Amino acid sequence: MRTPRERAYPAHWEADVVLRDGGTALIRPITADDADRLVAFYERVSDESKYYRFFAPYPRLSDRDVRRFTHHDYVDRVGLAATVGGEFIATVRYDRVDDSGRAATSSDEGGSAQAEVAFLVRDDHQGRGVASALLEHIAAVARERGIQRFIADVMPANNKMIKVFTDAGYSQRRSFEDGSVHLTFDLEPTERSLAVMSAREQRAEGRSVRRLLAPGSVAVIGASRSPRGAGRRVLESLRTCGFTGRVYAVNHELPEGGSEIGGVPAHRSVKDVPEHLDLAVVAVPASQVQALARECGEAGVQGLVVLTADFTRDEQRELVRLARSYGTRVIGPNAFGLMNTDPDVRLNATLSPEMPARGRVGLFTQSGAIGIALLAGLHQRGIGLSSFVSAGNRADVSGNDVLQHWDDDPDTDVTLLYLESIGNPRKFTRLARRIAARKPVVVVKGARHSGAAPPPGHAAPVSSTPVATVTALLRQAGVVMVDTVTELLDAGALLVSQPLPAGPRTAILGNAESLGLLSYDAALAGELRPQPVRDLGTSATPDEYRQALRDALEDPETDAVVVTVIPWVGDTPTAELADALREASDGADKPVTVVHLAIEGLDSALAARGIPAYPAPERAVRALSEASRYARWRREAENPGRVTEFEADETAASELLARAAADAADAPAGAEAPQGTADVSTAQEEGAGAPETGAEGTSGAASGTVSHTTGDATVPTPAADTSHGLTLGAEDTEALLACYGIIVESTIPAPGPDQAAAAAERIGYPVALKTTAPHLRHRADLGGVRLDISSESELRRAHAELTETFGDGAGLRPVVQTMAPRGVDTVIRAALDPSIGVVLSFGLAGTPSELLEDVAHRLVPVTDKDAAELVRAIRSAPILFGWRGAQAVDVASLEELLLRVSRLLHEHPEIVAVDLEPVVVASRGHTVLGATVRIAEPSPRTDLGRRSLPAY
Repeated sequence: MRTPRERAYPAHWEADVVLRDGGTALIRPITADDADRLVAFYERVSDESKYYRFFAPYPRLSDRDVRRFTHHDYVDRVGLAATVGGEFIATVRYDRVDDSGRAATSSDEGGSAQAEVAFLVRDDHQGRGVASALLEHIAAVARERGIQRFIADVMPANNKMIKVFTDAGYSQRRSFEDGSVHLTFDLEPTERSLAVMSAREQRAEGRSVRRLLAPGSVAVIGASRSPRGAGRRVLESLRTCGFTGRVYAVNHELPEGGSEIGGVPAHRSVKDVPEHLDLAVVAVPASQVQALARECGEAGVQGLVVLTADFTRDEQRELVRLARSYGTRVIGPNAFGLMNTDPDVRLNATLSPEMPARGRVGLFTQSGAIGIALLAGLHQRGIGLSSFVSAGNRADVSGNDVLQHWDDDPDTDVTLLYLESIGNPRKFTRLARRIAARKPVVVVKGARHSGAAPPPGHAAPVSSTPVATVTALLRQAGVVMVDTVTELLDAGALLVSQPLPAGPRTAILGNAESLGLLSYDAALAGELRPQPVRDLGTSATPDEYRQALRDALEDPETDAVVVTVIPWVGDTPTAELADALREASDGADKPVTVVHLAIEGLDSALAARGIPAYPAPERAVRALSEASRYARWRREAENPGRVTEFEADETAASELLARAAADAADAPAGAEAPQGTADVSTAQEEGAGAPETGAEGTSGAASGTVSHTTGDATVPTPAADTSHGLTLGAEDTEALLACYGIIVESTIPAPGPDQAAAAAERIGYPVALKTTAPHLRHRADLGGVRLDISSESELRRAHAELTETFGDGAGLRPVVQTMAPRGVDTVIRAALDPSIGVVLSFGLAGTPSELLEDVAHRLVPVTDKDAAELVRAIRSAPILFGWRGAQAVDVASLEELLLRVSRLLHEHPEIVAVDLEPVVVASRGHTVLGATVRIAEPSPRTDLGRRSLPAY
């Protein structure tokens, strides 16, 4: 029997989608209240489309049909509609059927796993990709309801619908039966179906932004006769910067009849404008914006740029909901505006009176103030823009949308983004990785340490993932991460004007040895490999600079050049020097940067010749270092590695997890969930390479943060969803991990000396005795751990000492565990961050990872290459490779363990956290001495299986 929850209206199926032409539509379940909408929709469908849908003339819907198509149980019978402005523009429906095609239910014996699916799209909306979007959504719904495949009968002449099915990318079979094409396709996402959805998403969202940046007509709503108002300023920007389309002013306080403001036609209402409007810039009080959004939606306006601020969260949500319902995208509220320097458009819909020069940099900011600063900084450096978007609170259009536009924009070579929040980090990472393979994505993240919430009205999840983790994951995706706005401009100036370096080898030359040495030191700190400074002498001429630079660029041992310049005695030959450097570097495939001190006009002279200049060596070298790191990522991205195959019992693991979840669900109310760990400990032979210390490995509070504690130190790690779920007991933990070849050494409780002796007899000497009391766990310095116990008498004596020192209460909880071979203590953790995905982390146990936060991170699933990089990415990695004469450990064994943990979490989304601590890596093999596994009901993945805009 189905639960009431399954029969209730499934609100989580509602989604706003961007269609092929860039417009939006709402996809939602059809309800019994939609009868009139369905009838009106059907009346607007052509006879031919009706014939294709029902295989017979079907001029109208009967009352019985209307009821059948509007009453669903949301399990075996589901209908979805795509709506614009509240009207149906398309519908899709599935009915669960058995193998003979008769109606079936999920409760039938055997539970049919197939359904028949059919679409109907209004003729005036065909060709917009509506059916493709509906197929993605109905397939996701079907998978949720246990349906594994769709069947469909399509008339041979219905080529459009056949193409919708065949282009979807699912595994399918086709046959010709009884005069129709019979299609059967599995609903499990395939590599091709995911690629198809990603490509459709990119084209649709890119086009959605492109049509905002290239409108044929713009209305400024709120423009007045006063030159000081925001609307009037935007109107002047549009007019004076040469916008090639038509411009209108709209102000409801104008008198009836034709009028004019600022030299352009003015009207009282958008409805009075004599042509279709593509874009409206809104500069009116917040209380009036919603009514204007409705008016614009009814008039078919494609985009709103809302300059108005001071919206409440609810007001912003309602604005976005209303705009999207009409197919309209929103920039803002609290936006600064849009720019497009294309000479065929010349759009300046901002508060800035000046249009930037034409260039190849795309700029996105959330903050208008930062946008102004960045525009000024780019102008000072002689860097032109392709387009600029300042989205303010980005309640709708976000950096992800703009990245989709820049992805295939032939006029944009470098993308610069100032972000205060990342509404969908999982998607941002995916987009950035794809784009960065061809063009740099440079990001400065504001509000990194303030814990600031997302902009008001934007329903982005708040992630408690540490800043260092987010930065590492974005770098993994190829993003050039910088710390300040100045560094954003510095990196952009280099990346847009210079080739990428082939390596870190850097030549330094100039007319002041001291400035060269400062550059040398900065290069070392920036992980470059500087060559000895070449001092040209304080009297070096432009010709000598030309020859020295040419020699450096021709040197096969050089990948990049830093030129340093101090003023000459007397007049500095600025233009002559700039010409010399340009001539020497012209056609070179190596980047050149210039560091100069107190030489007025050299910046602009070099910028005009395509050479970036910096007033300090550390700034030039930081930009060069980022370019080198990015170039290395691009080279390595061409060979991402492979996911190593190894034997694993996925079925047994699934059964164990299902049983554990069922046991927890059946537990009496108020009963404690099964707890326990396969003990986290460090029990090494004397002389081990790492101290006997480690993190506790228990999940954190219900806030969603996972903390791991050793003594007084608490280090946050990627946040698992710990608001619900349970921690597996020790036996289940060991059994689950064993399914994937991860063997955890058993820990045996030893409340008394006799039990301790029996445990040691079972394990075999030598053993370790320790207390698992939280305040003593892993604290050998406090006497809570006794190692290398080789006999029963020694064990009994140690047990008595523990009891005498700390008492024999239940809180002591002593345990016996085997001793691990000599090696290095490490920690492996994996945790689900709801906004990012599963993050796999690695570090050395104890001080390196906890006090110094020396931890590396990768997103699951990881490849063999990722695993190797993960081990080597931490600063303390040399300890694993024989630092200071110590014996190197079995790194290959450690990398394989990382791959096994990655595969475990990738194949079982109900696992939200795994801690292995410590993992003692010896010269041969490794020993896992402690493990914790936490499970929870998996949240639906919104980025796979269907396209949708972020919730408002």
